[in-house]
Amino acid sequence: MKLVTRAQLGWPASAAPTQESTKGVKVHYEGTSVSVELLDDHDLCIAEWKSIRVSHLANKVENYSDIAYNYGACPHGRLLEGRGLGKRTGANGNQPLNRAHYAIVGLVGDKGLIKPTDAMLGAIRDGIELLRRHGAGNEIKGHRDGLATACPGEHLYAWVQKGAPRPGGSPTVPGPRPVIDVSRLVAAALHDPAEAGTPVSYAGVKTVEKALVAEGLLETKYADGHFGGATVKAYSAWQHRCGFTGADANGIPGQASLEELGREHGFDVQP
Repeated sequence: MKLVTRAQLGWPASAAPTQESTKGVKVHYEGTSVSVELLDDHDLCIAEWKSIRVSHLANKVENYSDIAYNYGACPHGRLLEGRGLGKRTGANGNQPLNRAHYAIVGLVGDKGLIKPTDAMLGAIRDGIELLRRHGAGNEIKGHRDGLATACPGEHLYAWVQKGAPRPGGSPTVPGPRPVIDVSRLVAAALHDPAEAGTPVSYAGVKTVEKALVAEGLLETKYADGHFGGATVKAYSAWQHRCGFTGADANGIPGQASLEELGREHGFDVQP
């Protein structure tokens, strides 16, 4: 998952109403002309996402508290944080519909860029699975399911009707999940040398670092197997995201925060 967070977008915490569970997720499109130039320039995707938020906040009729969607998905496979986890959407048409499903929008429209890329479909699927891990039920619907609208357009709706499969995916038997030893990880965080090229004391560090990279909290160049300063800082940000503060968010892994990271990124934890 390639997540672009609100913090990376320069946005404050969402003021949208809290909602911890739904029946599932509804898929949307923009319903306007979207430039095909987004295909060649990810910066334009970020600008598009920010402009959607500006237009929603300026809409005095709907009186949005934030961008209406929980997440967006761009042609390059990035999942763009909107209201995010645990927040009621404002996109599905009315309060009963908003309470029933979260909302993810693909950055395609009814003119210009109208067909989602496989990378975009993968990002929407990433968002669905992320929301499912945080209270969404198994339903996957289009915006038009329950409201008279063309949204999410011909191509996205056809994909939704197929069950929103991951592009290029085929049924596979999952391999064994990595197991991270908390005590060895903590020892690495406290004692690993910072210099690149020195021996790695615990291979599990890299598994954790890859998860932090996927969360948008650590630059890829620092995912080198050393639990150095950059990784400590990134893990502290993860602890804050989990709701920890003060000494409980000092960047040294603990059982609860590590288990939460493992649930998100496919590894198990042992004391």
